[in-house]
Amino acid sequence: MAKKLPADFEYLKDMYGDDYFPNFLVDKVRDLIKTTVSFIEEGNHSNDEIQAAFDKMTLGINDLEDEFGENESEIETGARESIGDTVEKILSFFNIDIDVEEAIRVREW
Repeated sequence: MAKKLPADFEYLKDMYGDDYFPNFLVDKVRDLIKTTVSFIEEGNHSNDEIQAAFDKMTLGINDLEDEFGENESEIETGARESIGDTVEKILSFFNIDIDVEEAIRVREW
């Protein structure tokens, strides 16, 4: 059986804790991350395939930048750190040998 992230895993804790980030947009970021986690949980993927999933996730987050701006927010340092922290915890939990900076390498934030 493939390893599963605990149901109580906290995604984007700092973003949810900061009113600067609208929760409905943080939910969209979380959902992109969850899609990547679901892919990882399938098991039997190479690091290249996992990196491709992280690239797709990160490009999806990049696409949310305008929507954050329309809601008087932005994907800035606090968001970058919260996303990076979440990704780092996922990489560690699944023992994936990809550096967090590499995992989110295509970010524009």
